[in-house]
Amino acid sequence: MDFPQIDSAVFFGSITMVTWGIWVVLGNAASESIDPRTAAAISYLVAGPLALGFILVSDASLAITAKGGLLAGAAGLFTGIGLISMYVGLSGGSTTVVSTLGAMYFVVAALIGMVVLGDEVTITRFAGIAFAIIGVALVSQ
Repeated sequence: MDFPQIDSAVFFGSITMVTWGIWVVLGNAASESIDPRTAAAISYLVAGPLALGFILVSDASLAITAKGGLLAGAAGLFTGIGLISMYVGLSGGSTTVVSTLGAMYFVVAALIGMVVLGDEVTITRFAGIAFAIIGVALVSQ
């Protein structure tokens, strides 16, 4: 029996979706049990060695350019700010609202892509962003 080929973007995107959904729920529970800033730090203390271990067991290149290192570091800075913000938000608000608003990061990335990076602006993309915003408004109610 042959199994159908799955696009790697769909496969790994699906894993990301499920694991990040679980992460938010567990992060909410952690933020209710301990200080949310401490919970955020513990999450990253666990995630950091996991990412480093993956580098070591995979065929990842260890070559780092100045530009790549700076961009990755800046990405980590924003990831950390978002992580802490999420945990603090979860400690005082609804998991549904915090996770739904946080999941809108793709709209921010799409807008930056179109405005700053020159990605094509199409009616379909505009409609997708509008529907995402409407969806968040409905879920957040």
